[in-house]
Amino acid sequence: MRLRIITPLSVVVDEEGVQALRAEDASGSFGILPRHADFLTSLALSVVGWRSGDGRSHYCAVRYGVLSVTGGRDVAIATREAVLGDDLATLDETVLAGFRADIETERAERAESTRVQLNAIRQIMRRLRPDGRQGSGMLA
Repeated sequence: MRLRIITPLSVVVDEEGVQALRAEDASGSFGILPRHADFLTSLALSVVGWRSGDGRSHYCAVRYGVLSVTGGRDVAIATREAVLGDDLATLDETVLAGFRADIETERAERAESTRVQLNAIRQIMRRLRPDGRQGSGMLA
């Protein structure tokens, strides 16, 4: 099989001769072998592992993404961020922990941004009242 792992900025992996691949989606871990049926799934934050033609194992931590199998031999993973490594334990502990921390930071920033936007809308609504009174409704 041919495996390609692609981020918006680079091609992280482009390898021919992959014998087997393991990945994880919302339903759990799954495997892909040559001649697999066409397949499309959304990946979880996880480590993708594969065995090359020489029998060596390789790993790549992915920050979510989409995995597709076409024609039983082409496996493509499009992901926001990917980090290669040969040590599964390091990828699992260090890289995935970093990904999780980044996601939590983004989530907190989104919540703060939403809070600021809602506050601005409340202020605008107060100024737009025709009688200039502070209302007792939900937006006051």
